Amino acid sequence: MGDSGYRWSGVSVMQTNVDYEAVFNSLFAPFVVLTPDLVVAAANEAYLRATGRSREEVIGRPIFAAFPGVSNGSNARELEPVRTSLERVLTKRTTDVVPLVRRQVERSDRPGEYEERYWHLVNAPVLDKSGNVRFIVNRCEDITSLVEQARGDHEGNGEVRADDLQRDIFARARELAGVSARLKHAYRQEQQTVSALQEAIEQQQRFLFDATHDLRTPITALLTELEVALSEPDADLRRTLVKLYRDVERLNSIVNDLLTLARLYAAQPPSPELFDLTELVEHELESHPPGSNVITRFERPAPVRASRVRLARVLSNLIANAERHTTNKIEIVVTADPPDAVLEVIDDGPGIPPEDRERIFHRLYRRRDAEAADRGGSGFGLSIAREIAQGYGGHLYAADHPSGARFVLRLPLATSPESSGRPPEKSSS
Repeated sequence: MGDSGYRWSGVSVMQTNVDYEAVFNSLFAPFVVLTPDLVVAAANEAYLRATGRSREEVIGRPIFAAFPGVSNGSNARELEPVRTSLERVLTKRTTDVVPLVRRQVERSDRPGEYEERYWHLVNAPVLDKSGNVRFIVNRCEDITSLVEQARGDHEGNGEVRADDLQRDIFARARELAGVSARLKHAYRQEQQTVSALQEAIEQQQRFLFDATHDLRTPITALLTELEVALSEPDADLRRTLVKLYRDVERLNSIVNDLLTLARLYAAQPPSPELFDLTELVEHELESHPPGSNVITRFERPAPVRASRVRLARVLSNLIANAERHTTNKIEIVVTADPPDAVLEVIDDGPGIPPEDRERIFHRLYRRRDAEAADRGGSGFGLSIAREIAQGYGGHLYAADHPSGARFVLRLPLATSPESSGRPPEKSSS
């Protein structure tokens, strides 16, 4: 890249598809890349504009001959901190900062006339695989306006000393850094808000798609049965009505589950209450006994904080799913496994292949063998159950089992008021 023999394309990062040279030249701050012997290997457009020099006048020359404001050996004393900083980078292999450099720069509009300029410099090493300095990246910022403002604030206080000026500049830099940090924080919050809104929109779109997709299936079946009945005068009316009734039942199940999903997304969740998970399961089994043989194994206490109504819905969905696939029996287990209360619903059916254990929680997903064996179910039950569990800090998943399917619900154990001597704390669902 010039007389120095260092080519930009020789840098290993250029092996990617990113045009790093274009990126380097578009940076707003002046940058130069130096070799270990302090020769300019590259300079971006901002640096060339700041120096008023062409690329040919800069590339391949020692940095102090190409430095802004150097003319006929002037500014040598002011540039000593720069030389010292570069030497520190070479020896310590760490970034070094020169907070304030003053130089007399020849005015572009008045040749031979000079003006005072102030710069802030940062020198950073680029190390090779062996840890040696391959390049030094020099960034310089013109802070003349900041210095002039600081001087204006010191007017009437006598002569302005360099160390006072430097301290003032540092103080202003900290203020700017604080403003920058607050702006970044506000930007992150705005991005989080935008992401939340996008997620809400995507959820609504998915919900609408799920609703229209799954409602169409039973409606199509209803229309087909009605068309057949109307087109065949001798059709078995009772047989047709039985089929229509089953399709309407499925349609009603889908509508109910869609309404449940809508409430999960839109309605204010019920306030969590402290109760024993074992007691809830016992009550639900007594109130709504399953049609299959049920074996229970309960451990007390297993206190949780959640909505009783919503956890009862999780249990009913898991039992309904087990009843559709079981052969002889369903096992329901409640245990305390700190830090969780655990509910397990196990059937002795065909089981779930490992590759499907996550997919079954996707809306409308039903394995082909399960759908062929049983056309019941809306395709939303397990998805609803998992969303309720997650709403109370829990997790619902399908686990290994030697025979059949095993669903495990884990919820954080809650401290009972009797054991703690304090009323239960309210927590958001």
